[in-house]
Amino acid sequence: MTRPAGVGGVSTLLTDLYQLTMVTAYQALGMDRTAVFEFFVRRLPPQRGFLVAAGLAQVLDYLETLRFEATDLQWLESTGRFQPEALRRLAGLRFTGDVDAMPEGSVFFADEPLLRVTAPLPEAQFVESRIINLLNFQSMIASKAARCRLAAGPRRLADFGLRRAHGAEAGLLAARACYLAGFDATATVEAGRTFGIPTTGTMAHSFIQAHDDEATAFRDFARIHPRGVTLLIDTYDTLSGARAVAELCRTGVAVEAVRLDSGDLGALAREVRVILDSGGCASVQIIASGNLDEFQIEQLVAAGAPIDAFGIGTRLDVSVDAPYLDCVYKLQEYAGRARRKRSAGKVTWPGRKQVYREYDAAGRLRADTIALADEMLPGRPMLRPVMRAGRRLQQPSLEDSRAYARREIDTLPLHCRSLRDPERVAPAFSAGLRELAERVDLEFP
Repeated sequence: MTRPAGVGGVSTLLTDLYQLTMVTAYQALGMDRTAVFEFFVRRLPPQRGFLVAAGLAQVLDYLETLRFEATDLQWLESTGRFQPEALRRLAGLRFTGDVDAMPEGSVFFADEPLLRVTAPLPEAQFVESRIINLLNFQSMIASKAARCRLAAGPRRLADFGLRRAHGAEAGLLAARACYLAGFDATATVEAGRTFGIPTTGTMAHSFIQAHDDEATAFRDFARIHPRGVTLLIDTYDTLSGARAVAELCRTGVAVEAVRLDSGDLGALAREVRVILDSGGCASVQIIASGNLDEFQIEQLVAAGAPIDAFGIGTRLDVSVDAPYLDCVYKLQEYAGRARRKRSAGKVTWPGRKQVYREYDAAGRLRADTIALADEMLPGRPMLRPVMRAGRRLQQPSLEDSRAYARREIDTLPLHCRSLRDPERVAPAFSAGLRELAERVDLEFP
């Protein structure tokens, strides 16, 4: 499958400077024993009862192909920051470690490790910035998209956010995250080619404005693009546009849908539905878009607005109400000894960890326990092996991950799914993990 620049083709220099100073320092000091780092979210954003894991596939792509090109090393040499021996070592840097992770589409909560990297310290340290970059963004967008899916119920959802996304890679990966979390399609064409996501689209206001009248514009568009005709009817007067569509239908043109992109969407949808139905266009669907997210969708659905599908753009692709996750990638073990950070407000739990998930008799998530990786507790272990010795193991397809995400969200208790003031699952911490933390505090006072 083609990998555009920005997903699998970025430079290894897309990292923080301190990763380079750290890896060269570790290499110079011979500090290359096995390290364990874990990625987790310290706390959930406001109004989030759960998060959805996404971005693992891109992380594995990155790790599997990690290397410095000659041009990268030449530029680093030109900065005068690095000695020739350090550059020589960087030239041979590859990721040779192991990765365990929650599958993409997993629901997860605060403090739960989403991914664990076990590798020689220089390798495990260097990959921090890009791993956080990939997992933070896609998990943030997938979590927002999952909420839109919960609000929309069975109605179709499409990602329209490329033009407002924060860059090309963000727009492309947002389309992927949305699809994984339950969206049906994207307007981003490259996402169709790269990830196999169904693409969808309507027409531009400018096409109608460039014509002398709206009805002619509709006829011309339907003639040139007769497959799945969707007409934008709010360039001038929405109700006049709906009547023009009804007239077009009476001439035998097969119109699939109309799109509303402004105004009081609920009220307009009702009036447009009446016009279409009375004009013999009962099969024509209504698509709504225009500054929507899960909150507006919830209101429209609750009010019974006759809307069949939603196009979600800006508010989704920038996750407007929660534009970042408080996520970190922290050292938990080095050279066989557990480590922990004890900074005020940023304390970590030491050691390699696993998350055990228990369900009630109805199959709903009942409790999560964060434990040491070698503890055996009741429940389903959430982290699974995904890479060994720098090579990925069998990876689910995007379609499989999408189906898995749907099953995961179905297991959530109703109080976690609420869009406003949800009750959150508070993971428990095992006795073994607590005991280890006490020992580490004594060992590293």
